[in-house]
Amino acid sequence: MRNSLKIALLSVISIASVSCKKEEKSPSYHKGELTILTDESFKSVTEALADGYMINYPETHIKIETRKEDLGFLDLLNDKARIAVMSRDLTPEEKKAYEEQVDLKFLPAKFAADAVVFVVPKDSPKQSISMEEIKSGLESDAKNFIFDGTNSSNLNFVAQKLKKLPKDLKFSIIPGNQNIIEELGKHTDKIGVIGLNTFSRPYDKTSEKLREMVKVLPVENNGKLYTVDNTSLRQMTYPFTRVLYFLTNEGNFNIANGFIRYSCTQLGQMIVEKEGLQPYNIYKREVQMR
Repeated sequence: MRNSLKIALLSVISIASVSCKKEEKSPSYHKGELTILTDESFKSVTEALADGYMINYPETHIKIETRKEDLGFLDLLNDKARIAVMSRDLTPEEKKAYEEQVDLKFLPAKFAADAVVFVVPKDSPKQSISMEEIKSGLESDAKNFIFDGTNSSNLNFVAQKLKKLPKDLKFSIIPGNQNIIEELGKHTDKIGVIGLNTFSRPYDKTSEKLREMVKVLPVENNGKLYTVDNTSLRQMTYPFTRVLYFLTNEGNFNIANGFIRYSCTQLGQMIVEKEGLQPYNIYKREVQMR
């Protein structure tokens, strides 16, 4: 009798143990670990969204790793990460590679309007820049434009906008958007090319300090001058407005897709707005009168 009871108890414990192990490995959006790959240009908004998600789901741990945009996309294809942040349009070949290697339909999850901006030192006499100046400058051996590196989102986007390949452009390099701003005073004849999210946070002290160091040049296109503000981002009239989006290789509703859904809902979009960027999904604010 005792032996029978002992065997029965061991069976129950064994079943419970197996059940717990299965539960730990089962997909979940509200617990677990996730690494997000993002270009340094939009690291700030990605970190802010990750912080918001972890506050809402305390059992999740999200790590942000910076990768140049092209390299992040390759890591996603090779299953080295579950989610990457992108800004440029993928080529038909890249979309095909994504669908074949990831075995998912290409469905970018758009969450914010950002921009590539052109900056000069605060005391520079230059007041604006034209599309023609940008085109000719990036073909000049003088290399007056400073980017944060090859394979970066800023370079990719400008090249795509000019209908050029990045390798065909001529430019100087200072690694890191913030470094470009801080070093620009030593290169008064140069123009820095950075991501708006580098210093878009309205009340952040670091952002305020960086904004005080440079002047953002309005861009002239077809006789009209366009500045970067909420309206020009929302209407996408500023010539170098770009839409940030997430790509994932996660086929089920696990933490990566949970994070993407959160970022595109009202809570996530409020965080995007606090970052000084334009939310892609705009929600109406309703006030009930009593």
